[in-house]
Amino acid sequence: MIAFHTLDVFTETPFAGNPLAVVLGADALTTAQMQTIAREFNLSETIFVMAPRDPAHTARVRIFFPTAEIPFAGHPTIGCAILLAEAAHQGDFATTITLEEEAGLVPVTVTRQGSRISAELTAPVLPYPAGGTPDLALLAAALDLAPGDIGPHAPGVHEGGPRFLYAPLASLEALARARVVEPHWSRLIAAHGVDSVYLYAKGADCDYRARMFSPTAGIPEDPATGSASAILAAQLLANGALADGITRLDLHQGVEMGRPSTLWLTIEAAGGALTRVRIAGSAVRIGEGRLTPP
Repeated sequence: MIAFHTLDVFTETPFAGNPLAVVLGADALTTAQMQTIAREFNLSETIFVMAPRDPAHTARVRIFFPTAEIPFAGHPTIGCAILLAEAAHQGDFATTITLEEEAGLVPVTVTRQGSRISAELTAPVLPYPAGGTPDLALLAAALDLAPGDIGPHAPGVHEGGPRFLYAPLASLEALARARVVEPHWSRLIAAHGVDSVYLYAKGADCDYRARMFSPTAGIPEDPATGSASAILAAQLLANGALADGITRLDLHQGVEMGRPSTLWLTIEAAGGALTRVRIAGSAVRIGEGRLTPP
């Protein structure tokens, strides 16, 4: 049998944020077994922890949707790093966890002070535009919105390991109304080679509030999407919303589905180009157990 833990990530409150399963000692598992276990947990992502290829690193990890493996994801990285750091340290600490992910090396700084713990990852790939310009009418129809609900930024498709379509919305009211509508949804994602759409609007108590739909990946709606939040940097840059220097943004997600999440996005830019992107957040443990591999 092998051990697993469950955590809620991008929150300090149990049963909020984004649930995560972390499976330890996964070295002997096949890809098919990992996929079966991820489907059994049926969370947005499950992360499997193995010995690192390079002993200078903390661990090698693989991340799975219920339906497929993905090269990088934020909430599994943050949650896994916090779990591994807590297992290795007592009391207050600040340490770096280095995870070997399919997208590349991901360093994560984990800090605990008293009862509060947080982690900040550096994106393994600087995000960049990809996949063309979405058709405004089709995007609106796929989200059951009017074309006038889209804006003020132009929608776009950006990649940084995974790829997301970004739908800027003009109001929080439009964000709350949005829903997936077929057959427009399938036409939209097929046209841009994505399975996820990240919606965002200016927030009342934060910089941006977001939602993320990915039903074709087995995730009707995701409470917190670290990878999409990191890649949002490219969407903001493309729309002239970033200046050179350091920009720090407070992002809220999962509010509409009753699992509020807080993500901190730090973007470094120079000469009109991204130079570094970081995502930070907290996590709380929920449960643990052992499972028999399929």
